[in-house]
Amino acid sequence: MGSPHDQAYRLLKEYSNGFMVSQVLFAACELGVFDLLAEAPGPLGSAAVAAHLGISCRGTEQLLDACVLLKLLHVEMRRGESVYANTELASAYLARTSPTSQQHMLLYVARTTYLCWAHLAEAVREGKNQYPKAFGVPSEELFSAIYRSEGERLQFLRGLGDVWSVEGRGVLAAFDLSPFPLVCDLGGCSGALAKECTSLYAGCYVTVFDMPDVVQTAKRHFSFPEDGRISFREGGFPIDILSAGKQRHPGATRLLLGGWAH
Repeated sequence: MGSPHDQAYRLLKEYSNGFMVSQVLFAACELGVFDLLAEAPGPLGSAAVAAHLGISCRGTEQLLDACVLLKLLHVEMRRGESVYANTELASAYLARTSPTSQQHMLLYVARTTYLCWAHLAEAVREGKNQYPKAFGVPSEELFSAIYRSEGERLQFLRGLGDVWSVEGRGVLAAFDLSPFPLVCDLGGCSGALAKECTSLYAGCYVTVFDMPDVVQTAKRHFSFPEDGRISFREGGFPIDILSAGKQRHPGATRLLLGGWAH
C-alpha cells in the first residue's frame, strides 16, 4: 500500500489532475464519440471513429484510450485492431438518444460552469463572482451569464431536463404532494420538473414561472401534454415569484424550488 507519504502524494496527484478527467469526458461528449458508438452496429476502431467524426486519427486514439481508463468505453482486440464500444454508463447517460442522457448538462457545465471555476482564486480574493472575466457580463447579472445567447439558454434548459429525467421523480416523491393539486414551479425553465410532477401526481396542475425569454424558449423548443395541466407564467425574480402561482391558480398551495433555490 506504500507509506503514508506515498498515499498522500497519490491523493495530491489525483486532486491536481482531476480537471483532466472532466475535460476527457467533456471532449468526448462534444465530439460525438458516445453518440456514434451508440448508433454503430458494433464496436469501431479508432480510425473509423475519426473518419466518421472528421477528427484526427492520433487524437481520436488517445481520447478513446483515455475513455477506456475512465470506464466510459470498453476496448477489445479484433483481427489485431483495438475496437471500442460504450460501457453501460455511457449508454445510459452519455449517448444523446438515451432517455436518461446527461449530455446537454455536461456540455453546459463544460462551457459555463467550468469557466467560472477557472477564476476561483480571483473570486475568493475579491469576494465576488467573476462573470466579467469569464463571460464579459456585469458581475451582478447572473442570468446574463447563464443565458448569454439563445443557444446557451437552450443548452441550459435542455441540461435541466436531463437532470430531472433522472432525479425528478425522487425529488418529487420525497414529500407526498398528492394533497396539493395546485403547484407553482419557480424557475421551472423548460417545464421538465412540471412534467415529472404531473406524471407522478395524477390530479396535479403546475404553473411554471420563469423570466419572459426563458418561457418563450421553452414554448418554442419543448412539447407538453395537451391536457392543460401544465401552464406558463412570465415574470421577474425576486419581485414576482410569490404571486406567480396564485395569479394563475388562486388556490395554489405549494411552490417547487428545484431549479431556483441553490
